[in-house]
Amino acid sequence: MTLPTLFVPHGGGPCFFIDPNGGPPDPMWQPMQAYLAGLIDSLPERPRAILLVSGHWEEDAVTVHTGERPGLLYDYYGFPEHTYRLRWDAPGAPDVARRAADLLRDSRFPVRAESQRGWDHGVFVPMKVAVPDADIPLAQISLRADLDPADHIAIGRALAPLRDEGVLIVGSGMSFHNLRVRGAQATAPSAEWDASLTDAVTEPHPAERAARVAAWDGLPHARFAHPREEHLLPLMIALGAGGGDAAVRDFHDVVLGWTVSGYRFG
Repeated sequence: MTLPTLFVPHGGGPCFFIDPNGGPPDPMWQPMQAYLAGLIDSLPERPRAILLVSGHWEEDAVTVHTGERPGLLYDYYGFPEHTYRLRWDAPGAPDVARRAADLLRDSRFPVRAESQRGWDHGVFVPMKVAVPDADIPLAQISLRADLDPADHIAIGRALAPLRDEGVLIVGSGMSFHNLRVRGAQATAPSAEWDASLTDAVTEPHPAERAARVAAWDGLPHARFAHPREEHLLPLMIALGAGGGDAAVRDFHDVVLGWTVSGYRFG
């Protein structure tokens, strides 16, 4: 069974866990929470492991996390004290990390490994919703700090064999990520940006799809949506790993005035 690949929005900081008593999040975030909560059940089979790339980890070369029990990196600021004590105790997947490293080297990408970094909130916040029992092992890989879109699509292509090995490849970011604007000033341009991005992502011809998404910064309001594109680059890896499979937008909502989407390949 070949698993799909996903690009998912991970929200804003610990947005799903603001209530200290474990109550539901602000209604604005509830559709995204429901989407994330249904991810695993939406798959054709339960993955044996997850390989995730987050918009919150960059290295000069692609780096795989080989830790067996990563801690958490609370890399957000100004939230309630209890959100710095959240737990998500899933095991690491060092075997998947090593397999990913081998696939990347076979495609002539330099790769590094490390085992000490904690999982950032682009990992544990959405995964705490998607896998609340923390019972699926997870390996994280970094973005490459040059943020080259075509190369990140190629990185995804190199990782594609994992889909036939029971591994779910997840890009975790945000399709719109401009923290300086929110509310009414973001509504119209973010909607136009989202429509153009979705049209490129769901292009039916795989080579044209890759070319159009790699040229993302030529789309309307591109730099308004992403003054810096680290939260978009996980999409490139999910798209590359998706290969020629059909692409669909499977999440669409407005939060903070931003139109935000999630995508599935396969």
